[in-house]
Amino acid sequence: LVRVFFLQNQLKSQFNKSESDIKNVHVVGAGIMGGDIASWCALKGFNVSLQDRTIEDIEPAINRCKKLFAKKIKNDALRKAAHARLKTDIEGNEIEKADLIIEAIYEDTNAKKELYNTLEKRMKSSAILATNTSSILLEDLRSNLEKPNKFIGLHFFNPVSQLPLVEIIKCDDTDQSTLQRCFNFVKNIGKSPLLCKSSEGFIVNRILSPYMAEAMHLANDGVALVDIDIAAVNFGMPMGPVELADTVGIDVALNVSKVLGKAFNRSIPQDLFNMVKAKKLGKKTGQGFYKWESGKPIKNEPSKEEKTNLPNDIEDRLILPMLNEAAACLNEEIVSNADMLDIGVIFGTGFAPFRGGPMQYAKHRGISNIVVALKKLEQEHGSRFKPNKAWSSLK
Repeated sequence: LVRVFFLQNQLKSQFNKSESDIKNVHVVGAGIMGGDIASWCALKGFNVSLQDRTIEDIEPAINRCKKLFAKKIKNDALRKAAHARLKTDIEGNEIEKADLIIEAIYEDTNAKKELYNTLEKRMKSSAILATNTSSILLEDLRSNLEKPNKFIGLHFFNPVSQLPLVEIIKCDDTDQSTLQRCFNFVKNIGKSPLLCKSSEGFIVNRILSPYMAEAMHLANDGVALVDIDIAAVNFGMPMGPVELADTVGIDVALNVSKVLGKAFNRSIPQDLFNMVKAKKLGKKTGQGFYKWESGKPIKNEPSKEEKTNLPNDIEDRLILPMLNEAAACLNEEIVSNADMLDIGVIFGTGFAPFRGGPMQYAKHRGISNIVVALKKLEQEHGSRFKPNKAWSSLK
């Protein structure tokens, strides 16, 4: 934990903080992420315009904004001023004034590119265009832009008001001044920036993906959902993978799974398709893997049969795939070093802080021991546990 404290300071000290030249922020997409990004930026003193197709699409975001401001701002005058800084903008009239435009629509490459074509024609030359994509390659999104090197990723995490990390995604030729301005912006809204190279899933979602997928394998093997979550919480995670999937949204989990499945040749759990089709999207619809009431999941006690089926390797089956993917990310230089990977995964996923992050945990447990454990799981459960070749360079 002492190491994590110093890593946190190291993360925050990247680039010298200075007053941001970004004053006006335009967010396109008023869903959970877009709406909450807009609210948070307004809370932190920025002038924000929020755009979506209809006022009905924006109203839920405004209602959540009211709750956030009531919780965070006790002074009536200051709270009123914060509300005044956030305006709805169905027609996109504020695009021309914006210093930063954040796209936060659904995860579809063609839809995003079509939107960028409209935005680029209207935005001022000094403005930054950013995407909140959780998994799509920036190279694919920016291919039709006139200034692709000034396009950047700003990936926030849900819930925006609680999770401190923002992944700043760059390509090899990303403009340095654009990077600097985005670092300043992220720091000025009270978040911690993690610089990542463009790659499917970046750092956090790429490392989370096999963890959440393994939860589905365990469930298919007859392990109760609540027992899967208990095992993760006992390891030190703030919530289990099943509850996490419900919290971020089953539709979001499916979209990320599609991108990463295609990139890394992984199968996608059929349950995700079935649940999205049935509109069982998790917490936001009141029903996902769990039923949700008053913002809390209803977790039923496992049956005697499910208790009997509880495997003794459940913790390793959940955690070691995360470590395996973390080693691959480090080897591919998606992030600068193991320290930044560790603090990024702790801040982005809540990975048990007292264990120091995935790479520190692997080092503490012993790299050779991790490889042996992965090989054992590979023999018993299949090739998804095959140790990544990156471990050989980490010994």
